[in-house]
Amino acid sequence: MSQAASIRSRAEGLANALPPLMAEAEHLAATVMLGAHGRRRAGMGDEFWQYRPAMPGDEARSIDWRRSARSDGHFVREKEWQAAQAVSLWVDDAQSMDFSSDKNLPTKSERANLLAMAAAILLVRGGERVGMAQLGPPRSGELQLIRIAGALTPGSDRPDFGVPVVRGMQSHSRALFLSDFLGDFAPFSAQMTKAADRGVKGAIVQILDPQEEEFPFRGRTIFQSMGRSISHETLKASELRDRYLHRLAERKDALSDLAKRTGWSFHCHHTSATAQSALLWIYGALGRSN
Repeated sequence: MSQAASIRSRAEGLANALPPLMAEAEHLAATVMLGAHGRRRAGMGDEFWQYRPAMPGDEARSIDWRRSARSDGHFVREKEWQAAQAVSLWVDDAQSMDFSSDKNLPTKSERANLLAMAAAILLVRGGERVGMAQLGPPRSGELQLIRIAGALTPGSDRPDFGVPVVRGMQSHSRALFLSDFLGDFAPFSAQMTKAADRGVKGAIVQILDPQEEEFPFRGRTIFQSMGRSISHETLKASELRDRYLHRLAERKDALSDLAKRTGWSFHCHHTSATAQSALLWIYGALGRSN
């Protein structure tokens, strides 16, 4: 079985283990229009909502040429149902996500991929359109789930730490970001601000290995990034523990504050916890972001 098929199979199993959540997902599309924007219940994509500037990834057939002819740019005639259903996924595929402190625990990447795939299955089954930046606009259907599973396979040229990709995200849509968020904070903050400027709201899930929370190191220790581009040797690792835990707490606070300022939700998940608990939180957070 290919890696993509294996991820999807495991994600299917996770989704099927939550029948109440699955039932709620099926009704989500019918109730999502009752969110913060105060929209009416849309009529299966027939209700006009707004014109928006065309963005990279929009299909030519979606452009309203009559409206575009009255200005210097191209405009898309966006429908209420379509706008409410779009969900974009970003799953960090950087090398830092390959870490696991115990052979009995999944890597951060494995857990992130599983949660993203399970969330996509729930959303698609509930009538949502889901996508990833490298796949173009969000789409519905089983074929899109296969595309997403394939896109979750890590590439060959990966940095130590990842930064979200927000290009092509539709205005007033939703998004799910999964990462350890341990790299430089400034690029991430800039991308979040770009998404917020488009009216995008969603959920941030920080995935950490329990060892990254506990810092159990003592004596001589060499710390290296997964890509080995960053290295630090110390003879008294225990003396770094308090400073490390303080920096980690600062990072969590920064993520939480950024989420609040942009209308998103933040959650920290450990790979030692159940995937079901994180999936339940994600599903609830994406529902609240409407």
